[in-house]
Amino acid sequence: MSAGGEFVDDTLQREASWYRAEDMRHRFGSGMQYYGASVGAVRGTVRDVLRRHAGLTHDEITALSSELWEVPVYERRLAAVVLLQSKLELLTNSDLTRMEGFVRDAHMPTLVDPLAVDVVGPLMERLGGQARVRADAVLDRWAGDPDVWLRRASLMAPLRALRSGGGDWDGFVRRARAAAEVVLPETTTADSCADREAVDVVLDAVAERRPELRLSFRR
Repeated sequence: MSAGGEFVDDTLQREASWYRAEDMRHRFGSGMQYYGASVGAVRGTVRDVLRRHAGLTHDEITALSSELWEVPVYERRLAAVVLLQSKLELLTNSDLTRMEGFVRDAHMPTLVDPLAVDVVGPLMERLGGQARVRADAVLDRWAGDPDVWLRRASLMAPLRALRSGGGDWDGFVRRARAAAEVVLPETTTADSCADREAVDVVLDAVAERRPELRLSFRR
């Protein structure tokens, strides 16, 4: 384990609370481990590791995020998301491959949504030219993927930009249509609601400030 990864893991374990871990297990399910550290503790730990290891490069940041994500502990994975949020300026369109792997592993909105809204979306807004074209193609592919969490991430990604008056509305509509066309016989009720809920979240966010934005179909 790297020095940064060891610091994050040790700190989060010191912030552990057994009753909070039990509550998280009850709310999020038993498919992951929980230390029981608070969201504030996770964010503070990421700030501390970035101060201790100032000047980390793109490759070091992405490697640390993968190291934290590798172990299926909720707080470690949340720390990986916060780390990417904190160093968004270093990320490029090629990092979408890594994020796709994270989304496929996450299986819960509390990890998928911040990764999509606070990392993928802002990254997309920074890109231009061929880099943006390639990134758009990646999100279009996610929108039609059998994995419901990838579909959800593709739909949630433009939320911040659309809410603030910008964003790619046409791209959102295109991906909402693609997600609506994915029908799998093994889809569970919970899965069938995950991408539909993402569409509703975006529509609710833009309804008051941007009533001119209309979705011409509803699943």
